[in-house]
Amino acid sequence: MKALRYVEVGQPPVVVDIPIPKPGPGQVLLKVTAGGVCHSDDYVMSLPEEDYLAQAYPLPLTLGHEGAGIVHELGEGVDSTLKVGDAVAVYGPWGCGRCHNCSMGMENYCTNAAAEGIRPPGLGSQGSMAEYMIVDDARHLVPLGDLDPVQNVSLTDAGLTPYHAIKRSLPKLGAGTFAVVIGTGGLGHVGIQILKAVSGATVIALDVSDEKLKLATEVGADHVLISDASAADKIRELTGGLGANAVFDFVGANPTMALAQSVAAFDSDVTIVGIGGGAMTLSFGNIAYDAAVRMPYWGSRSELIEVLDLARAGKLHVAVETYSLDDGPKAYEDLAANSIRGRAVIVP
Repeated sequence: MKALRYVEVGQPPVVVDIPIPKPGPGQVLLKVTAGGVCHSDDYVMSLPEEDYLAQAYPLPLTLGHEGAGIVHELGEGVDSTLKVGDAVAVYGPWGCGRCHNCSMGMENYCTNAAAEGIRPPGLGSQGSMAEYMIVDDARHLVPLGDLDPVQNVSLTDAGLTPYHAIKRSLPKLGAGTFAVVIGTGGLGHVGIQILKAVSGATVIALDVSDEKLKLATEVGADHVLISDASAADKIRELTGGLGANAVFDFVGANPTMALAQSVAAFDSDVTIVGIGGGAMTLSFGNIAYDAAVRMPYWGSRSELIEVLDLARAGKLHVAVETYSLDDGPKAYEDLAANSIRGRAVIVP
């Protein structure tokens, strides 16, 4: 089968031919229908060799932690309602399945995963950028039903991650409140839609790209602003001088984190989702009183089901650019060049 793999630290990924894997006991083999491209992949491939090896990423590594497919083969002992031919989405943050958090479906916060070497697909385990992939356990598969896998595969991260972040802040986002979204690309444009679907907040969206701000308007942002030196003053003006009740930074770079910190209202939430390498210094006087700063990770299995239900209800639409598996390296070139409007999807 063909697979898009990272085979040498510091070099672009390449398409190679490798054997179709066989599912072991408890595992499921999927025939992949779609794999999403994410900045997290780019982050992994940008690591210096010392850091890459220190984090125990394997080489070669099949990329792709957003996956959808058709159940092709069940490993021995799979006790599940799954059947060969079922259309499914892959729940990516794999955990041990035994700890307290996993027992509640929050495998994204598994307390045993690191010690037991359990890694997400494409971020340690072999991922979805291939014609077939192994899923370690049937519980990590969620029915897709009649949802288009290419259109919706990115919801397994680009939908789940903002949904989890926003859901934590919903008590602060009733009618008359303001939510700021920084970065309106792959995750941000989905986050805007989630905010409009589940909260009463007025949404203020920021980006450095006019094209992405146009996308933000198309998906429901109430106000759009260029993210520049004047952005904080404009947000204060739009919020009557009070600031935002919740800020969601989907970039996570130093300038965006500073902006998020500066426009937070009293008793607000500042949620840093992007992994842009930024840092924040907190002290009395440099952030509003009782503001909470969070750095969430992915989301729970039940939240993924809820996200797919929002899509099924027509409330979420991912802007998708498709690439063949052979063109997979080009997708990562375009991602690095920031030329993808929404989310790139590899279709084997």
